[in-house]
Amino acid sequence: MTGIVSYGTYIPHLRLKARDIARFWNKDADEIEKGLGIRQKAIAGIDEDSVTMAVEAANQALIRASIAPKKIEAIIVGSESHPYTVKPTSTIVGEILGVGPKYQALDTEFACKAATAALELIAGLTKSKRIAYGLVIGSDTAQAKPGDALEYTAASAAAAFILDSKDAIAKIYAFTSYSTNTPDFWRRDGQKYPSHGGRFTGEPAYLHHVTSASQQLLDELKAKPSDFAYAVFHMPNSKFPLQAAKRLGFTEKQIAPGFIVNQMGNPYSASSLVGLAKVLDVARPNQKIFVCSYGSGAGSDAFALKTTPLITKFQKQSANKVQDQLDNVEFCDYAHYLKISKARNYHL
Repeated sequence: MTGIVSYGTYIPHLRLKARDIARFWNKDADEIEKGLGIRQKAIAGIDEDSVTMAVEAANQALIRASIAPKKIEAIIVGSESHPYTVKPTSTIVGEILGVGPKYQALDTEFACKAATAALELIAGLTKSKRIAYGLVIGSDTAQAKPGDALEYTAASAAAAFILDSKDAIAKIYAFTSYSTNTPDFWRRDGQKYPSHGGRFTGEPAYLHHVTSASQQLLDELKAKPSDFAYAVFHMPNSKFPLQAAKRLGFTEKQIAPGFIVNQMGNPYSASSLVGLAKVLDVARPNQKIFVCSYGSGAGSDAFALKTTPLITKFQKQSANKVQDQLDNVEFCDYAHYLKISKARNYHL
């Protein structure tokens, strides 16, 4: 088995209320909030992007476990908002952290499951002992066309996990993937904004893939949902993950500790990983955690983890937990949000 030896997250403190977006577009704010289950979303500042957030999350992970950057032998950054089309994000992050040059660097892109795909790759490298420490990062400044339904949920955040085959606070003891060619969400080269299939993104896309990957893993393990203390599913809105959990047999009590979307929106590749980090902030030793991501296009990665006694010490020495970052809020208005978006040159 391989496992997580440390993790870190970065959630920007700027927030935009869903009802402020609705008000600008003359929509029913109450209906929007009720329909999506979203009150506000986290927004990257004018001087932030997927690289800066990735660095913040990774640096927190290194500091928490007192791991020297040069001990990292692989960095994979999963995102669908890499700053460069041709220029890796992972090497920029590695250079800023002081990791290089003797390390493997790679960027992955598979919509919102780019980082969990990377987690599988690093898990394989550490389990086979090809490397000692491997760093996985999910970081996104999620993009949405002004006025589109995605604008209410598309958020920004980053999560970083350091894996090793020993000294883990949580062991990854199984994972599986489920993939099909389901075009529910896409953006062609040169297009400013992503397109999506509206309601098609629910039943045949998200719900089918999440429940299929999850059931596949449960069957492989001969396990039941009740075997797990916690469950985390990718959170594009508040309704989809709760629907998937109910179909599989997980309870809202299992979902609640890692449920972040209502407080910060959907940070795409960081969504399920920030949720996992929030669970690890409160989990006790020897508890099992179920995680399933989702990426449009489409696919899901499902993981089974079990915490170790080392998690207690890690929690005590870790400051600025996920809930602390969720509570650190400064609201901005829609005009300021548009100003930030225009400065990044991908909205206007």
